[in-house]
Amino acid sequence: MKHLLYAAAGLAALAFALTGAKAEDASWGCQVLLCAASQNPSWQGVPYCVPPMKRLIAAMAKPGFDWPICHQAKAGEPGRQEFEDCPAGARPTSSNDGNDNGLRRRNEEDQCVRIVDRCENRGEYNRLYGDEDANQRNGVTVRPISGNSDHFVNRDNRYNGCKVQVTSPRPRRANPWFFDIPNDKGVKERFWFNLRT
Repeated sequence: MKHLLYAAAGLAALAFALTGAKAEDASWGCQVLLCAASQNPSWQGVPYCVPPMKRLIAAMAKPGFDWPICHQAKAGEPGRQEFEDCPAGARPTSSNDGNDNGLRRRNEEDQCVRIVDRCENRGEYNRLYGDEDANQRNGVTVRPISGNSDHFVNRDNRYNGCKVQVTSPRPRRANPWFFDIPNDKGVKERFWFNLRT
């Protein structure tokens, strides 16, 4: 709620300083920005916000959609990051191998990949990746890296090296959209939101 109050105060000061107008009189772009910045509750829990945000969602489905801008706030159009960051030590990668009949976005970095040394800490490796059924259920793949000079052979001789590449699905963000809204000192603060009704 604190973030909403700061955003609301900033927008109100910028947009209505000279006019004494009410929030309901704000431009559609400023209404969208103010509502998107609402964090606790999100815009869905603020009755004032539901009509302008539903209007936005409906407009986005039409050809030629242009995002409504709140020029007074200097925030511009929102950004979008569909996926959470990968865990430390992993990097994002795409699962798109070109054989998906165009169902996935090209180069969508929807997975995390990391190189793991399973010989270094076998207990930890087995705890995280040793259950093949769990790996399959969770979409985790473990692939030996060939050409490794370390020769570790586990009991069933499936792998002959210590280094493996572990690939796992990248979690999707609950709130993939964001506005970077500058405060009165010009420092931008990020406000995440979603467009689910």
